[in-house]
Amino acid sequence: MKEFCKKLSVMLVAVSAACMAQAPKTTAAPPASTQPASTQPASTQPLTSSPVPAEPATASPESTTPVAPVPDIQPAPSSNRGGPIDPERYVIGAEDSIQITVWKEPTLSGTIPVRPDGMISMVLVGDLRAAGLTPMALSADISQKLKKYMQDPIVTVVVLGVNSQRIFMVGEVNRVGPLMLTPGMTPLQAFVSAGGLSQFANSKHIYILRTVDGKQQKIPFNYKLALKGDMQGVTLIPGDTIVVP
Repeated sequence: MKEFCKKLSVMLVAVSAACMAQAPKTTAAPPASTQPASTQPASTQPLTSSPVPAEPATASPESTTPVAPVPDIQPAPSSNRGGPIDPERYVIGAEDSIQITVWKEPTLSGTIPVRPDGMISMVLVGDLRAAGLTPMALSADISQKLKKYMQDPIVTVVVLGVNSQRIFMVGEVNRVGPLMLTPGMTPLQAFVSAGGLSQFANSKHIYILRTVDGKQQKIPFNYKLALKGDMQGVTLIPGDTIVVP
């Protein structure tokens, strides 16, 4: 009987020891549960990655910076269009303003207006026709006349003010007055520059007044035909006056 009690007590101790051994295992489970808690900081990592798309946002201004120089380059050709007048092609007209420079002769140099009759006046040279000549042709004429007074004169002619290349709009147009005549300008383009016809304009009886050899000519121009592509053989020249009744 004593042996049975001893065995029973040994078994109870073994069972209690086994229970105690199982209890730490259950307590070890919470650390395992804390490990998923460590995954929560991992969930915060995407929050730190949110600034990463913000970096492309900073790259977007960089993408716009190369665009900024493009408009800076575009005005350059427009400034070339406003360059000096070609001395080999431009024809001097009445009321233009020109600058004549004679090398080492300041008394013969200066700014001279072209008179309405197309003539200019210079010291030693006197009256000289300038209208109808290019700046290079006029400089050659002046130097030829100055050879009587000096050896190998060097003359330069520069057009400062273009006042001869004009036409005039009169009558039922939105902007009455002078217009700058561009090369190859047609009457239809002149109407566009003048803002078009007014609502009271008689487009069938438009005419152009032109002075040729001191005589005035009247050239009819049909606006409606011009809209259809028929320019009626009319080419504008400086001094023309377009009359819209």
